[in-house]
Amino acid sequence: MLPSLRTLSAALAAGAVMATAGAQSPPRDGPFSFGGSWSAVGRRQALPTDGAPAAIIHLSGAVVVTTGPGSTTLGFRGEVIGYDDGRGTSTGRAVWTDARGDRVFSELKGGPLLAGRRISGTITGGSGRYAGVSGDYALTWQYVVAGEDDTVQGRTVDLAGTFRLGERGR
Repeated sequence: MLPSLRTLSAALAAGAVMATAGAQSPPRDGPFSFGGSWSAVGRRQALPTDGAPAAIIHLSGAVVVTTGPGSTTLGFRGEVIGYDDGRGTSTGRAVWTDARGDRVFSELKGGPLLAGRRISGTITGGSGRYAGVSGDYALTWQYVVAGEDDTVQGRTVDLAGTFRLGERGR
């Protein structure tokens, strides 16, 4: 079973206090840093326009995040629906669901789904143990491979961000 953000943040706070004797303890609700990766597969549907094609994309796959050295790693099923306007701007929504069914919701903005492109995310809330969570993150697509029948596969690198716990996540 995966630990809750409350357990994770308590462990981080205790570690930070022990590592910095005499320093003021960090706030209970954060901000806390995290890093990880996201591997996904899905479909891309394009529509010809007067310039580059506009496209919608639906991807899902494993999101793995860690909040620091020696801390617990959390796993999620990440799902995203996005829109690429064909002019270099993309937007979308993502949901990360843990093994208990609790979710983290976010908005995404960035460039097209191509290798080396940077995407920014804003954590807008959650459900269950992630209710009230907020924060932001960014990632870079390490590779994106287009297959037959509009399939797309990709992997991110340097997924990193910060979060704050809501009342229910503490």
